[in-house]
Amino acid sequence: MNLVTVIPTAFVMIAGPQILSAIFLATSEDWRRNSAAYVFGAFLSIALFVTVAYFIGNGARDDGGSDAIYWIVLVLLLAAMLRTYLKRGESEPPKWMGRLLTARPRFAFALGFLLLGVFPTDILTSVAVGSYLGNEDEPLWYALIFIGFTLFLLALPALLLLVFRERGEAFLPKAREWMITHSWIVNEIVLLLFVAIVISSLV
Repeated sequence: MNLVTVIPTAFVMIAGPQILSAIFLATSEDWRRNSAAYVFGAFLSIALFVTVAYFIGNGARDDGGSDAIYWIVLVLLLAAMLRTYLKRGESEPPKWMGRLLTARPRFAFALGFLLLGVFPTDILTSVAVGSYLGNEDEPLWYALIFIGFTLFLLALPALLLLVFRERGEAFLPKAREWMITHSWIVNEIVLLLFVAIVISSLV
């Protein structure tokens, strides 16, 4: 797994309520602990789905189901693209995000676990990455590149505050507004890129 694969899939994972939640938590009352709990919850969730998909993909490869796994991954990605397109008009953040400004670390942890685990687009992406690595007989630790870059993007709002302080506080609201209006376009582009990678493995 290389950067050509990692960067698109990581952006798919965080584009939408995932990065918006990270921004909200970075401006919450207990932002350091909240942001750390959120990222840790996301780590556990992503690692779980990728690992399960990896062993399923590895088993399918041993049984001679190589092409079948690629087709499954392709269908999952196309489903994610369709869902992203159909949800494109939902540009307003969910009402529950208002709670994030007064969130506690336990809530932030649960949110990170759920958003990066049970959120449809993220499930599809994690399963696609794990299945791809398993089917290619790549070592499981290669997934750490994907997971690490995804977590880095989620932690970026808090890191901006740590490094730039006042400038970071001024930038985050602007980034939040941009993500609200453009996240579906970013999702479609990076999903299409990953579709191209899977198709190239089929031909």
